[in-house]
Amino acid sequence: MRDSIIMNPVALTIAGSDCSAGAGLQADLKAMQHFGVHGLCAVTCVVSETPLTVRRIDPVSTIMVQDQVNLLLDSYPVAAIKTGMLYSKAHILAINEIVRERNIPLVVDPVMIASSGAQLLEDDAIKAMKRDLLHHATLITPNMPEAAALADMQVDTVEQMQAAATAISEKFNTACLIKAGHLSDCNLRTDYLKLAPPETQIMPFSMPNIDLETDGIHGTGCTLSAAITANLALDKSLPDAIAAAKQYIHEAISKAHHWTHQNQKITSLNFQ
Repeated sequence: MRDSIIMNPVALTIAGSDCSAGAGLQADLKAMQHFGVHGLCAVTCVVSETPLTVRRIDPVSTIMVQDQVNLLLDSYPVAAIKTGMLYSKAHILAINEIVRERNIPLVVDPVMIASSGAQLLEDDAIKAMKRDLLHHATLITPNMPEAAALADMQVDTVEQMQAAATAISEKFNTACLIKAGHLSDCNLRTDYLKLAPPETQIMPFSMPNIDLETDGIHGTGCTLSAAITANLALDKSLPDAIAAAKQYIHEAISKAHHWTHQNQKITSLNFQ
């Protein structure tokens, strides 16, 4: 008989299902498992995709999404939540209705565009995200195109990244981490964290750039935000959670799996 019960921290991802298992909730759960956090998932949509293409998206009903989230929050001691692909205005409003009433750290990965270029968020959903959900976030983790949409400004340079991080942080009264994956011709990838107001500090998080000779890889944004969420569930500070997540995603890319099939090179993160 065991003398004590070890209670692993619990984190919840609210995201889409990726059949290729390199992004979406599959990637989130793998990242959470890596950090010893028990991952829960609420499915918002089912996506037929690979790193090279998004072929079909079927949304789950908002009633079903809400029921998943409410059941999990009522059943488990959820210590942190992340949202990934929410797909529609209705889904965002359904999630917002729940998270605004819960005092749980919330990481919002504002998934709008897939690595393949496919649009993953409907136009009116972006407006709903800005109006409602982002105001309840602990951290927002946009890439550069997403940051441009949220800050209503051009984001192509390091200086613009820092300005956008400040603008988003102040606009939504939260912390903002802008990811540098879209920067070209740089040997060092530096993401920038703007802490929530009234803090004014912008913190850089750098890792060497890894050049992968492949036709496609995806899921880096999902994995980073899930790793941050896992570390928040472990009660780390936000900067420490980001630092641990950055190190993890760097290793996952550097040790990536590769396949060649029908003259296409596909790469997947190594989630070990």
